[in-house]
Amino acid sequence: MTVDDSPLTRASLLVQLRDGANHDAWHEFMKLYGPVVYGFARKRGLQDADAADLMQDVLRSVSGSIGRLDYDRNQGTFRGWLFTITRNKVFNFLSARRIRPQSSGDSSTNRMLNSHPDENDGSETWEMEYQRRLAALAMERIKIEFQENTWRAFWLTAVEGVAAADVAREVGISPGAIYVAKSRVLARLKEEVESLRQQEEN
Repeated sequence: MTVDDSPLTRASLLVQLRDGANHDAWHEFMKLYGPVVYGFARKRGLQDADAADLMQDVLRSVSGSIGRLDYDRNQGTFRGWLFTITRNKVFNFLSARRIRPQSSGDSSTNRMLNSHPDENDGSETWEMEYQRRLAALAMERIKIEFQENTWRAFWLTAVEGVAAADVAREVGISPGAIYVAKSRVLARLKEEVESLRQQEEN
């Protein structure tokens, strides 16, 4: 599937998800939100396998209820609804683990449960995971628009934090050209992230 064929470019992802047979839309949903749910669960203290299981559980819940979802933007975003489902499942998982006899590997989970449980509902972590995933998808989509040297200059300076002078030597273009390349890619990236965000829920 090419970038232009993405369900996100044709219509709202949310609208398409209501059609359970729309496998492309579900693939896009998984690609965007699967890592967000997984990353959120990991940051809340779940081990790798448990976070993967929880991700599948959340996606099953969405699949089972999306057709009945009466979506109203005034009542909140689709992402907010998904966050509530995920947060509740993580809370239930951690609560059940706290009740069960503990193994030696559960001490970090206990600390997380017992340390200021009401200070943070996880919304900041959720939003951070979402923004990170959106940026990753946008980069994946726009990378083909740039020459290899331009992309490499952007990646090394903006993502890996390498000094422009060092990148200039490695890539073989001037420091000034490095700044121009970085600026061009960042502008296009910002545009693509905004486009993805709008197409997700409009």
